[in-house]
Amino acid sequence: MACTRVMLVTFMLLSWLTGPSCSWGSRVGNTYVKEACSVTTHQDLCIHSLSSFSNTAKRDPTKWARAGVSVTIGATKNTTRYLIALRNKNSMKGRNRFAVLDCLEEFGDALDNLHKALGMLRHISGELFNTQMEDVTTWVSSALTNEDTCLDGFEGQKGKEIKKLANKVTKVSYFTSNALALVTKLAAAGP
Repeated sequence: MACTRVMLVTFMLLSWLTGPSCSWGSRVGNTYVKEACSVTTHQDLCIHSLSSFSNTAKRDPTKWARAGVSVTIGATKNTTRYLIALRNKNSMKGRNRFAVLDCLEEFGDALDNLHKALGMLRHISGELFNTQMEDVTTWVSSALTNEDTCLDGFEGQKGKEIKKLANKVTKVSYFTSNALALVTKLAAAGP
């Protein structure tokens, strides 16, 4: 009977250590992403959106910054598609219609800035590191400003579509804020 209990406990322990949902590798990877995201304002979003990069990024701040900007580009593109659909649907009139058009322009600028930042992060050089990081920080900060500016045109407006739009834009700004924190962490780490 005691032998059976020991075998059962051993089996349960091995299952826990090697099981697909709680493997040793995923726990270590989870530690990496939590460590990387510790500098961000929206940590849960950061951990959720970047956890798949853990095994490749590990403790490399350059890879985490690239991952943060890449994920932000994806979120920005999704919201841009939503804004295009909203414009094409032509359901918003007057001031709100112009605000949607302004948002599209702001999101276009944000995407340009994020793409420039990602391009620079892919070619970081030790001798040019500080200058490159200043540029990257400026571009990601500008993208965040573009996203915030998008919502200015809807100030004081109400309605289901405006609330949905505001939620989507706000979520993108959370992604961008996280990316900026990861870029800032890389800049502080140095070449």
